[in-house]
Amino acid sequence: MRKIVALGATSLIAQETLKNFAKDKDSFFLIGRNEEKLNEVAKNLEVLGASEVNVKVVKDVCDFKAHQEIINEADKMLSNFDNFFVFYGVLGNQKEMEEDFSKAKELLDVNFISVASFVSIVANKFEKEKRGNIAVISSVAGDRGRQSNYFYGASKGGLSVFLEGLRNRLSFSNVNVLTVKPGFVATPMTAHREKGLLFASADYVGKTIYKAVKKNKNVLYTPCFWWGIMFIVKHIPECIFKKMKM
Repeated sequence: MRKIVALGATSLIAQETLKNFAKDKDSFFLIGRNEEKLNEVAKNLEVLGASEVNVKVVKDVCDFKAHQEIINEADKMLSNFDNFFVFYGVLGNQKEMEEDFSKAKELLDVNFISVASFVSIVANKFEKEKRGNIAVISSVAGDRGRQSNYFYGASKGGLSVFLEGLRNRLSFSNVNVLTVKPGFVATPMTAHREKGLLFASADYVGKTIYKAVKKNKNVLYTPCFWWGIMFIVKHIPECIFKKMKM
């Protein structure tokens, strides 16, 4: 039975992922900003079979001084947790961030710096215990910078490189680090976008994350066809790529 701490537990991808673990009768410590939504997610997990569900409201993930205390509380409530999942992130507005870097800094702090802070604390815990699983939502947007979303892409690209290095470090301590790279997913974050063939449901993505965690995978492109798409995109020569409208 897993003891799972989930950051950003009210996101749609989080809910769809965690319900699969609830059916395994796992235990949860859910962290999010909205208490009402957190309690709703908790009730749903209990109905699905979760053996224990605790919740904690955290309004500001960029309150770095509070991170250690939050992890300590989760560890106490679950009697030494062994799985740590991070689901939160913001998309931001590229044009606004180009004109006002303070908005870009806010996005970078949320998507990269705060996640790196939380994960670093958990990594130290798992490394000492010689066991554990860490799974973090990154994005295919981090595989190559595009003019349409390079601030968001930079936050996710930096996160992916961070996780890659951490995976290298923790591989010697029996700790697995999974980098999840979704493509377009039908969630409230993408509600403004026209849905096309490349869009996947949150339910599908949640199932693939669940399976990847159980198999101790390193990197998950979901749906899997994004691996092929990004392989091509990453290998377009820069002299050509910089002229493309993407």
